[in-house]
Amino acid sequence: MNAICHCNSCKRRTGSAFGWSAYFTDAQVLRKTGDLKVYAIATPAPAHRSFCMNCGSTLFWTADIMPGYTGVAAGCFTEIPLPAPTMSASHDGRCSWLSLPADWLTTP
Repeated sequence: MNAICHCNSCKRRTGSAFGWSAYFTDAQVLRKTGDLKVYAIATPAPAHRSFCMNCGSTLFWTADIMPGYTGVAAGCFTEIPLPAPTMSASHDGRCSWLSLPADWLTTP
């Protein structure tokens, strides 16, 4: 699943108008190397975000609302381009100037 989210928590995580995430089953995600800093997030749903201790980049997260899945920050995929997102969530938080395809307005 490849989606964007307009909640305030995702906006803060990215410093942008929305967060872009690729979701994989937990078994599909392999942590290769490096130290992480993990933060517990209480809203909008309990989650744990993992950041690179060297550069501070958000790498991945798990959320109680999506058990069995790990979200990976889409910006981490620099060598393997992701297709355009096909879903959008938390539309109440969407910036008024942002236009999206009508078929994206489905909450995952």
